[in-house]
Amino acid sequence: MSSWLSFAHIVVLVVMLIAAFLAVVLKDLLPSVIALAAASLLLSLEFYLLHAPDVAIAEAGIGAALTMAIFIFAIRATKK
Repeated sequence: MSSWLSFAHIVVLVVMLIAAFLAVVLKDLLPSVIALAAASLLLSLEFYLLHAPDVAIAEAGIGAALTMAIFIFAIRATKK
């Protein structure tokens, strides 16, 4: 494994952990959902770096896009 690929794995994993931490810590729901979607997109990037493009596409489509849309519709349907 080349050194730039190892560096890319480490950077993606660290940023994904930060996004996941922000998704849990943030008090407002909309930024929390956006942070969760960012963590999911970074997870799909990690799957792609691990040479699993089919899993990466499924994670990006379902985990990031569809789940974020459902959460945003649910947040907008509720009152504060």
